[in-house]
Amino acid sequence: MTQPSEPLEGAPLIKPSTTEHPLYDSVVEACRTVYDPEIPVNIYDLGLVYTIEIDAENAVRVMMTLTAPGCPVAGEMPGWLAEAIEPLPGVKQVDVEMTFDPPWGMDMMSDEARLELGFM
Repeated sequence: MTQPSEPLEGAPLIKPSTTEHPLYDSVVEACRTVYDPEIPVNIYDLGLVYTIEIDAENAVRVMMTLTAPGCPVAGEMPGWLAEAIEPLPGVKQVDVEMTFDPPWGMDMMSDEARLELGFM
């Protein structure tokens, strides 16, 4: 039996989002209104939003990361994201958590972000 703290063999590093929830698309759009101040691309397309979970009570839990642990806005960005999501109709509450596991990499960016930054 594996220890509870060990990830299951073959389990994804990033927990899947609840994409089938009716609020999911509007939460994603809200995420796209928040920008990393050093990069002219929104945090969703940069790949900084790992998981969006929305429960049956419409409470939203977002797991996000930063491009680097020493990012100057590390303490502020979760608040910016919560402020973007909270006003959405139907959202009960928002909890934004930060993780650096797995660490962010350029491969997590959307094609749109790569194009915007000149990587394509």
